[in-house]
Amino acid sequence: MKILLTTTSFQDTPGKHHDLLNSQNWDIDYLRGPVEQSVLLPIIHKYDGVICGDDEYTREVIKAGKEGKLKVLSKYGVGLDRIDLEAAKEFGIGVTNVPGINQVSVSEHVLALLFTFSKNIHLQYNSVQAGSWKREIGSEIQGKTLGIIGLGAVGKELGKKAGALGMKVMAYDIFKDQEFLDKYSEINFTTDIDDIYSKCDVISLHLPHTKQTDKLINDIVITTKLKKQPIIINTARGKLIDPVAVISGIKNKLIKGYLCDVLETEPILENEILLGIENIIITPHVGSRTYENVQNQGLKSILNLINLLND
Repeated sequence: MKILLTTTSFQDTPGKHHDLLNSQNWDIDYLRGPVEQSVLLPIIHKYDGVICGDDEYTREVIKAGKEGKLKVLSKYGVGLDRIDLEAAKEFGIGVTNVPGINQVSVSEHVLALLFTFSKNIHLQYNSVQAGSWKREIGSEIQGKTLGIIGLGAVGKELGKKAGALGMKVMAYDIFKDQEFLDKYSEINFTTDIDDIYSKCDVISLHLPHTKQTDKLINDIVITTKLKKQPIIINTARGKLIDPVAVISGIKNKLIKGYLCDVLETEPILENEILLGIENIIITPHVGSRTYENVQNQGLKSILNLINLLND
């Protein structure tokens, strides 16, 4: 059985997931993703299965895999937007992911970004390292209103944590999980996304990238619907925002800050337009990259692969 593994956090983090992987009688090749279509097309036919990150599994790649040995794509992670699911179904390629596993690490990362920005940690660290004792004035997050767009596993965990920190929490989703909302009645659920835009001091995005959510945060939203100069946080997908509109919103003081762990193109390009802009913080897609979470995701993605290969 020949397997390809491309996720870098799996490869870079020690733990039990390596023990489980190495205990399989597999011939394993490693690439460092995200891997583009041009790299996958000439090699994908050689593999029975892939443990993948955000690689480019287009219809062409999946078809080429099917013409060879490919049977399974096991996504290390949650989002499947980089896999053509219709093509996978058409060609009989099994696809799995590991939902409900990132929420602690990613929700903590959202709060880490928020605390960093609100308390000027990034600025004060750099100034002190340069020998300065100039002191900035920060802001408290207690009492501020957090708007969560997308009340899935991460959004729910963030809502619980933010409420415990004294924030007021609003949430929007196209699906209403009444059982969860009954248990956490302090979370104010709305069916109108404009409520989030108009009433929240902080807006955090927790959505997959689809045709419907592409550039959800755009010029129209920023110039006509944001009322409180919010901080926008994006740990989901880079394509949920229009970067040109976000930069304009910051410069025109319609947005206080943009804090993100994801970009439209990753790894970061030399000409990334969000770089070097005041009040923008970028981290390199590390929200889920904790020892605990990498190990859990890794183990689950291997078990998913084993189960589908044995079907």
